[in-house]
Amino acid sequence: MKIGTVELPGVVALAPMAGVTDFAFRRLCRSCGAALTTTEMVSARALAYNDGRSRELLYMPDDEAPAAVQIFGHEPDIMEAAQIAIEISRAAILDINMGCPVGKIVKSGDGSALMRTPELAGKIVEAVCRCVTVPVTVKFRKGWDNGSVNAVEFAEICEQAGASALTVHGRTRAQMYSGHADREIIREVKKAVSVPVTANGDIFSGKDAAKMMQYT
Repeated sequence: MKIGTVELPGVVALAPMAGVTDFAFRRLCRSCGAALTTTEMVSARALAYNDGRSRELLYMPDDEAPAAVQIFGHEPDIMEAAQIAIEISRAAILDINMGCPVGKIVKSGDGSALMRTPELAGKIVEAVCRCVTVPVTVKFRKGWDNGSVNAVEFAEICEQAGASALTVHGRTRAQMYSGHADREIIREVKKAVSVPVTANGDIFSGKDAAKMMQYT
C-alpha cells in the first residue's frame, strides 16, 4: 500500500492506542509483521506549549521507519504544531485523531467530537497539510451516533482537504467500544474516495484481518 509518497511493505498496520502503543509495543508489533506503526495520540496544544511528556511520546528510532505520529486537537492554528511532531519524531506520516470517543477528549471538542463539525475537520486537515511535507492521514468513526452517521461525507471532506489516506473505525462515538464494528460503512467510504482506506475495529486475529480486508 502507498500513502502519498510513502510505500508500505504490507497492508496490516498497528492502530494508535493511548497508553498502549509506546516504543516497546510498536517494536514488538514490527517484529510480528506490522507494515506501519503509529505513536500514541499527542495533544497539539501540549506540543505548542512545549510540554515535555508529550515530546517523550514522540520518540521514534530510525529503524522503525516507515512510521506515523498521531496528534489531536480542534483548533486549526494550534494543529500546526504538527510540524513540531514531525521535527521531533522524523515520522514519515502525520495522522490526525478524529475518532477518540473518551469523554475528556470529546468534552474539549477533540477526537470524535469533530464528527459533528465536518467543515471544521476539513479546515484542520488543510492547516496541517500546509505546514508539513509528509503525507497527512485521518482516523475517524462511523459518526457521532446512529442518528448522525456521516462517515462518507466526512471522508470526502477530508480527502478534498488534502488527506492522503483514511482510517475508519466502524462504530459511532455513542457506541464507544461496545457492540460490533460496522464493516459496510467502511466499504461505503472506500467506494466514495480515491485515497487508501484502512479498516479499524474488531480485529483480534489473522482471520479477522483477512475478513476485514474484503471491505477495503
